[in-house]
Amino acid sequence: MEEVVYQRPEALSETFTHYCPGCTHGVAHRLVAEVIDELGVRERAIGVAPVGCAVFAYNYFNLDFAEAAHGRAPAMATGIKRVRPDNVVFTYQGDGDLAAIGLGEITHAAARGENITVIFINNAIYGMTGGQMAPTTLPGQKTTSSPCGRDVETMGMPLKMAEALAGMPGAAYVVRRSLHSVKEINKAKKAIKRAFQVQLAGMGFSMVELLSNCPTNWGVSVVDSLQWIEEHMIPYYPLGDYKVLPGIASL
Repeated sequence: MEEVVYQRPEALSETFTHYCPGCTHGVAHRLVAEVIDELGVRERAIGVAPVGCAVFAYNYFNLDFAEAAHGRAPAMATGIKRVRPDNVVFTYQGDGDLAAIGLGEITHAAARGENITVIFINNAIYGMTGGQMAPTTLPGQKTTSSPCGRDVETMGMPLKMAEALAGMPGAAYVVRRSLHSVKEINKAKKAIKRAFQVQLAGMGFSMVELLSNCPTNWGVSVVDSLQWIEEHMIPYYPLGDYKVLPGIASL
């Protein structure tokens, strides 16, 4: 008798993807879907899609979804959660959406301690619009709008969102993980599950930052892009737990 050991999560729709080959958005989607299934909250989960590469995220999840204006996902999630506190509300945002136009929204949501969960995809570039420099673009990194590399003297240093949001008084759980290897993907799933458990326990704002790749706009192969995360992104964006309130470890 055959035993099923791996199958599509119920919370993940069976459809074709628009993401570029090798992009780890698909990996992140699956992790979120698996966690939602394992926690048994699909029927009351509500996601909020961003503007960016994941603008069509609602097509990939078999659950209720809303589409927010650029950067406003935390504000929409706040409204949904406040009027429907029994629902499990999460945003799925890229670095341009969250750390640029949405910087104010995410900062104040964390400061207020909104009881929502944020999945933050950091690929150090604007993906959907053609590979421009993002708030998370590394020093010296070449993009279509910084062809000579990011000059920190004129363009400033990249924003470290996990570190910044961990300092907000309402933040309960803020961590950074990566999607560049099986080992780190497994750690990322555990962090995503913990973030949702924090919301279910009513403990406040939770965010999981995921270092992701962008082979198309980085101009490298898929394999090289995963190596690039390990060699270049992680030294600047160290993986780890940046804020974990007492009691969360026992969830």
